[in-house]
Parts: sequence; structure tokens; C-alpha cells
Amino acid sequence: MHLFDHPDFDHHEKVLFVEDAANGLRAIIALHDTTLGPALGGCRYWRYASEAEAVTDALRLSRGMTYKSALAGLDLGGGKSVILADPARPKTPALLRAMGRAVDSLGGLYTVAEDVGISLAEVETMAETTRHVAGIRAGGAGDPSPATAFGVFTGLRAAVRHGLGRSDLEGLKVAVQGLGSVGFELCRLLHGAGARLIVADLDAARVAEAVESFGAVAAEPQGILAAEAEVFAPCALGAVIDDAALEVLQARVIAGAANNQLAEPRHGEALRARGILYAPDYAINAGGIVNIAHEAGRAGPCYDREQAYAAIARIGETLTEIFRRAEREGLATSTAADRLAEERLRAARRAAA
Repeated sequence: MHLFDHPDFDHHEKVLFVEDAANGLRAIIALHDTTLGPALGGCRYWRYASEAEAVTDALRLSRGMTYKSALAGLDLGGGKSVILADPARPKTPALLRAMGRAVDSLGGLYTVAEDVGISLAEVETMAETTRHVAGIRAGGAGDPSPATAFGVFTGLRAAVRHGLGRSDLEGLKVAVQGLGSVGFELCRLLHGAGARLIVADLDAARVAEAVESFGAVAAEPQGILAAEAEVFAPCALGAVIDDAALEVLQARVIAGAANNQLAEPRHGEALRARGILYAPDYAINAGGIVNIAHEAGRAGPCYDREQAYAAIARIGETLTEIFRRAEREGLATSTAADRLAEERLRAARRAAA
């Protein structure tokens, strides 16, 4: 399949295929739209089943970053990079420095940050060959995971208020899929608010820790979608909401941190038809990029955590606007979110013309 004919190619401005054979690097950098400003997005290190799967991930994730920044009111564009993990060649500092050089070749059009499979320490290694990195500045925002979790928590509360008519989370059953840095921190916040947790992860040790720390009930990874819970919080990888999931899903609200939760766009309408309120992923999980944007100078030369978290808290307001619009216009919430983001992008283009 040619790139321009790819179903997830959405007028992307640039798609860069990178190979540094000497250092074992094979990567894709996708820049979707820089109308609002230079692109910012994480770098994912993953063992893809095929190159086509990696391309799809880069295209979908970069588009999501464009819409995420637009809804969050940030002067940033959408970009994402993926490194194709090779089990025969370990991830090395030389590979990460090669990735930094690839980022640097774009001259500031793209700033890289941590993501699945790439730690802050590894972004610091990339910073040896490019200054276009985020999330690692001394005295800055640091690890964006707590900010992302706080944004999801705020958005989940808004979704529960709108979808379930509840102003608190006391006794609410929430099924959390994925206990990485964001998912585990979300559990901590939910537990503190009185929610009852059902958790699943491929890492049995993380599940055991959540059970001990939060009184959570453990579920098998393949069974978490069918858990008897009011809220399902997907915090692992994407495409979890598909035809099979819709057959077993018990929750009336979906609000989680994972990117690209819908396997296909049509699943947004399928959720609406079933009376399930979906908090669009790129709206609810924007806390990390909002936090990093404040580090980058939007809030001044010094990072101000209080100011950054006040901006993240507005995620709930944005979601409420999306929910109300979806109801008013008879739309899936995913469609309503897309339209709102596209309207803001069109307004920016008109202002620049």
C-alpha cells in the first residue's frame, strides 16, 4: 500500500523514514499538522508485527497529538515518532543518539518526549545530539505521567458527572486496564476519592501492588472488559474498543489514558448507540502535553506547577463541552471532539491567512 493511500494518512505534512544501520535504528517520524505551532510528541519504542503496523501507529498517534493540542488550547502541532524494536539488537545509547540526530534534522519542527518504551533517561540520551527534547529540563516539569493521570482523573470525574449523574466517586466501581506509570497513578487518585478498583495488567507484580496498596480486585487481562464496573479506564495500548469488546463491555462510561482507544472510527457511534459515554482519548489524556507546554515557556521562563495543573484541570470543562455538543447534535462524542478540534484549527488558519 502506498503511503498516500493509507487509511490513516490524513494530509500529514511530513513522514520521515529513518535508518541508521550502524547503530541499529529504524524509525518513523510523522508530523501531522503544524498550523498551531511546532509539533510535540513522544517517541515510542515497540516491537511491531510489521512495518505497516508501525506506520499505522505513527500516523494515528501524530494526528491525535494535533487534535489534543487544539482542544487543550496549546500553540503546538501534532507529531509522533516510533522506533521499531529489533529483538536481535538491544536498545543502546548509540541508537538513542542516532534518533536524536534524526529529530535534529527537522530543525525544530518536531520536539521529542518520552512514551511507551522510552524513559526520561533515554530522552536525555537523545538530548546529547539534539536540543529539541521536552520533559527533562532541570527544575522543569519532568516525568509527564503524573500530570497525564491527573488530567484523566479530572476528565473521568466530568464523565461520571455527565453520564452517571454523580458528583462524587465514593463506592464507584472502576475497571482499570494497564498499570503502567499513568494507570497506577490514576488508581492512586481514584482510591483517594473512594472508588472501588478492579485492575488488570500483564505484569503480575504491578497487579499485586495495586491489590495491596489500594484494596483493588485483580482481574485477568483478557477479562477486564467484562468486569462489572460503572467505568472502564483503558490505560494500556490502543484499539481496545472493537466489535468483540462491545459484546462484553459492562461499563456505562469509558474514560482512560490510552491513545487511539477506538479500533475504528465507527466504534464511536457504536458506543453512542449502546448508551455508553466515551471520553475521547486525545481530550482526556492531554495532561502530559499541557504540563510539558508550560515547561517549554508558555507560562513563562520558569515552570510553575500550580499554574500548569490549573490548566490541566480544565480538561473536565472541555469534555463537558464535547458531551453536551454530542447530545445536542446527535453525534458520537468522538465525532463531536473531532469537529471541535477541526474548528479551532480552521480558525487558526484563517487568522494566519
